[in-house]
Amino acid sequence: MRKAFTIGNAFIGIIVGAGFASGQEVLQYFTSFGLMGIIGAILATALFAYVGMLLVWLGSRTQTTSHKEVIYNISGRYLGIVIDYILIFTLFGVGVVMIAGSGSNLNQQFDVPYIVGTTIMFILILLAGMLNVNRIVSIIAGVTPFLIIFVILISIYSFLNADVSIIALDSLARDQPTSLPNWLISALNYVSFNTAVGASMALLMGGAETNRKTAALGGLFGGLGIGLLIILSNLAIFSQIENVGSLDMPMLGIVNNISPILGIIMSLVIFGMIFNTAISMFYSFVARFTEVGTTKFKLFFIGTIIIAYGASFVGFTNLVAELYPIIGYLGLVIIAVLIITPFRIRKIEKEKSLQKNRDIDNGENR
Repeated sequence: MRKAFTIGNAFIGIIVGAGFASGQEVLQYFTSFGLMGIIGAILATALFAYVGMLLVWLGSRTQTTSHKEVIYNISGRYLGIVIDYILIFTLFGVGVVMIAGSGSNLNQQFDVPYIVGTTIMFILILLAGMLNVNRIVSIIAGVTPFLIIFVILISIYSFLNADVSIIALDSLARDQPTSLPNWLISALNYVSFNTAVGASMALLMGGAETNRKTAALGGLFGGLGIGLLIILSNLAIFSQIENVGSLDMPMLGIVNNISPILGIIMSLVIFGMIFNTAISMFYSFVARFTEVGTTKFKLFFIGTIIIAYGASFVGFTNLVAELYPIIGYLGLVIIAVLIITPFRIRKIEKEKSLQKNRDIDNGENR
């Protein structure tokens, strides 16, 4: 059970990066739809639980070291190519957003130049990229509980200090800009986007766990944990939308309203969550093209991070608003494949079992 919770924490850490931990994703995908965004958050929770369980279980079942072999096995040759390229695009794109988010985080909290945060993150990712997957999972899992504690505290504070009526909050929330058309599509888009984000590393985590039941429970716990964080974060931002709706990092803004000291701690926690997602994205991206641990892997990793660092100067909020919905729509392909995968696996195993029985019968008849 302990290993399952470790996997669950790590899965949350992969998904919960700059956009989520800062509140910017939740603001655009859920809070901006007012009260209906709460229903969207509940729907997203159920979907995350299923997807998380299935992804980590698939990794364990295949003992994979790269998303490529699993994707082609469950999707077939041609659809596999499409999904493979979606994941490649997602891994690099979200990695870039994470580096950008580190710059916005330190800029908002400490008023330091944007380049300071991005450069610190750049160096940390380079150093961490030289570690093995089990070590990275441990690092990711270790940071996650701090964020969970903060989100719970922020939510309680926000509920108790909301001084505007629910009707007024609903109106203010719906005035927030979003590139999504309605709460239902937004919720589905958010889950599919994060499935594309987390699929590769979730499969790698599962591949490092030989017990399929433990892997599946870990993915389930992680999915439910993400959903709970979405619901709480959404309610917190909704309750304080008048004060933090215009900020790059609304969750950080709420904490600073509670206490500047807690704001500093929260900023560091967000920075840690940004690092979690960034290293997961780039590690999985490079593992797709090279063998982990080799000199080629390390050189490819260094080159990738340098290019991503340069691309991060487009800006955090712009990248979240423009890139994430695109990835979400592409990720629907992955969601569709994952939904039918258990049925396909069951059918294949049944056919193999029938063929084995026929072979045994034929042997006895001889």
